Amino acid sequence: MIPHQDYKTEADRHDAMEQILRQHRHSPDALIEVLHFAQENYGYLPRELLGRLAEQLKLPPSLVYGVASFYHGFRLEPRGRHHCTVCTGTSCHIKGGTALLAELERRFGISCGETAPDGSFSLDSVRCLGVCDLAPLAVLDDDIISAETIDALADKVCQCLAEKSSTGKSP
Repeated sequence: MIPHQDYKTEADRHDAMEQILRQHRHSPDALIEVLHFAQENYGYLPRELLGRLAEQLKLPPSLVYGVASFYHGFRLEPRGRHHCTVCTGTSCHIKGGTALLAELERRFGISCGETAPDGSFSLDSVRCLGVCDLAPLAVLDDDIISAETIDALADKVCQCLAEKSSTGKSP
């Protein structure tokens, strides 16, 4: 696998995609690995890129899009500069994870799975983050945030976001 890099230009990304496709001999069996590589380097899977990959892997575009849209780990839209994931697994749900998600949707004016119009923030949910003893919780960028109440947790998420935004710190 070609190591991840922060490509500066579209031409660099395109060259890296060509290299990974050559490495896999343009094999249709490499679809998921190629999609992972593409998302890692583009940040998401643009529709035009999916079309190019379908052509180069000799797969129907509907199949490539179907795989990309089926797996929760693939994103078809860019994430915001800051990204919040709310756990809605069993422990978090029982302790208010779903209510937290609804409160953050209300405060930020976006629905789960969306990005703010200015690209500053995106919100998602996940079935389990694996730290059930901290339930309920959210992850803002790479920081785990938990609190005893939903309002306190939503306040902490907003406070952390404000601090990150003011210092320019992003993931």
